[in-house]
Amino acid sequence: MTPEDVLQFARERGAKLVDLKFVDVPGTWQHFSVPLHELKTETFVEGVPFDGSSVRGFQTINESDMLVIPDPDTAIMDPFTSVPTLSLVCNVAHPGPVGSKKPYSRDPRYIAKKAEEYLRSSGIADTCYFGPEAEFYILDDVRYKSTDNIQYVEVDSNEAAWNTGRNGGTPNLGHRMRVKEGYFPVAPNDTLQDIRAEMTLMLEELGIPVEAQHHEVGAAGQAEIDIRFNTLTKTGDNILLYKYVVKNTARRHGKTVTFMPKPIFGDNGSGMHTHQSLWKEGKPLFYDPDGYAGISKLARSYIGGLLMHAAAILAIAAPTTNSYKRLVPGFEAPVNLVFSKGNRSAAVRIPLTDNPAAKRIEFRPPDPTANPYLLFSALLMAGLDGIRREIEPSDHCFGPVDQDLYHMSREELSKRRSVPGSLDESLAALESDYEFLLEGGVFTRDLIEHYVDLKRAQADEVRLRPVPIEFALYYDA
Repeated sequence: MTPEDVLQFARERGAKLVDLKFVDVPGTWQHFSVPLHELKTETFVEGVPFDGSSVRGFQTINESDMLVIPDPDTAIMDPFTSVPTLSLVCNVAHPGPVGSKKPYSRDPRYIAKKAEEYLRSSGIADTCYFGPEAEFYILDDVRYKSTDNIQYVEVDSNEAAWNTGRNGGTPNLGHRMRVKEGYFPVAPNDTLQDIRAEMTLMLEELGIPVEAQHHEVGAAGQAEIDIRFNTLTKTGDNILLYKYVVKNTARRHGKTVTFMPKPIFGDNGSGMHTHQSLWKEGKPLFYDPDGYAGISKLARSYIGGLLMHAAAILAIAAPTTNSYKRLVPGFEAPVNLVFSKGNRSAAVRIPLTDNPAAKRIEFRPPDPTANPYLLFSALLMAGLDGIRREIEPSDHCFGPVDQDLYHMSREELSKRRSVPGSLDESLAALESDYEFLLEGGVFTRDLIEHYVDLKRAQADEVRLRPVPIEFALYYDA
């Protein structure tokens, strides 16, 4: 769309307000609204001012004046506001004369755009596609509190096995899923089909094609809606809109959604397996019918880059302390830094397909708490570094490995590297291995330093607090 098209789109749909959305460093949408009459064609160049000092990871108070500049291609009508509202995703910039406004180096969306430009300038490819599979839990109740003398959390799901003996104000009709048996059962066990269907249809109405929706393995309401792959920045936009739709649709039904990687002990965590491929002049570059699992030498080098830099990438791909309650060795988690065909126990899986256009690689450690713009950009930069350095994964004990890694002996597993065991370890890895992210000016040291500081402060918040299981283990010591 052009700015003129956006204004016409808004008028035709009776918009009264314009909601301006942008993303903070951790990866959460922020927003503010203005009356429609404040949106003019020049707004798409001049921007709208806001205070950058109150946004996580952005400016200090003495340098707080910032601008959001709407992207006309992101225009939609917000489906959740009672007042007709035009929604626009924005880029962030520093104030300045018209034509000289400088993009903000810590704007994750700007980093994604630079990553795509760097890919084109490399001559390796001109297009990168990303297809994330974000999982989440739909819960009926959540309560938590963290004060000096109180530490607790309680979640509930009407589908959960722990409710088989519930005796409350409504009849208990049974048909609850057993732990880890939430994958594909029909109604009446699956009570969330209609909510997921509503989410799916709304995503499609907003321009995000959906490939499938289903109940996931987690018995207490885990779900997955798979959206169609797209280019890097566009997929970042789509994931944030996806989260917005999923959370607010659940709220309409009196339920709540969490994308936490491990909200429930003893059942499956929620990941965001990320499919990737490179193309040039309309041709896929990851396909070779004679290669292992049908992938090309270029794809192997891309995988080599991913696995070589995996520890650093995990600081962005699994960016919370809770992430490492999902990525635990010995359980069904993609912690082993190897690649394999069709093997979901490997960090990198090559889906089995003979279609050249569908040949891709899947990086499985990420989870949906990641900032999608930073995640996809970091994955691309690692893969390009592997291609540039011609990293052969088998030269570094990265596989291929086709046996079930979950049933390997301890001696066999000791020969394989695994992902870091904590957020602190991942942040330390990023601090020692980030040069590949700086190529082409895509990431900046400033952004990486502020990101690490922000995440380390979160890790400290968790480390300082006692948790209930410690009382169960040690109170009577």
